[in-house]
Amino acid sequence: MVNASTTRMARPAAFRSPIARSRPPVALSGRDAARIAEIAGGVPDPELPMVSLANLGVLRAVEVDATTGRIAVTITPTYTGCPAMNTMAEDIVGRLAAAGYPDVTVHKVLGGDWSSDDLTAAGRKALQDNGIAPPAASPGDPNAAAAIITCPQCGAPETEQLSPFGATSCKALFRCLACREPFEYFKVH
Repeated sequence: MVNASTTRMARPAAFRSPIARSRPPVALSGRDAARIAEIAGGVPDPELPMVSLANLGVLRAVEVDATTGRIAVTITPTYTGCPAMNTMAEDIVGRLAAAGYPDVTVHKVLGGDWSSDDLTAAGRKALQDNGIAPPAASPGDPNAAAAIITCPQCGAPETEQLSPFGATSCKALFRCLACREPFEYFKVH
C-alpha cells in the first residue's frame, strides 16, 4: 500500500510547449520520496552522460510503500524503443541500493509522452557545453522545422544537416558552414 500523502516535485519553469506545460510534475509519495527522487534523478543518461535523468526529464514518479518500504520509480523514454531504458533502470536500482534503498522496482512507461521541452535549462546547457546542439524550437511550434540550429562549437547559425540520424535516434548529424566542424543536434520531438 502506498502512502496516501502525495507531493509533487516541481519541474523547472523553462518549458515552452503546451505538451510540457500540461505535464504533471514528478509525483512523490511516501517517506523519503524527495530524497530518493534526487538520487534517482542524479543518475546520468547512458547515451548522454553529461545529462542527468532529472535534467533529461524522464523521471515521472517515486512512490514509497508505507508498510513495506518498497520503492517504485517510474521513468519514460525519450523515444519509444529507446535502447537505454534498461540501463537507466539498472543504474537507478544500483544508485539507490548504494544509498541504502535496496528494495527498488523501476517501471518503464510509455504514457505521458516525453517531449524535448522536458529538458531542463541545465540539461540544455550540458548538451551545448559538450558539443551537442540542444533543441532549437518547441515541438508545438508550427515553425519548428525552420528553426535555426546554431553550431555548439562557434555559435554560427549557418549549418547544414548531413543525416537525420546521429549516434542515437534522438539526434541528427549536422555540420557548421563557418567552422566546418560536424556536430550532433538533439532533435525536437
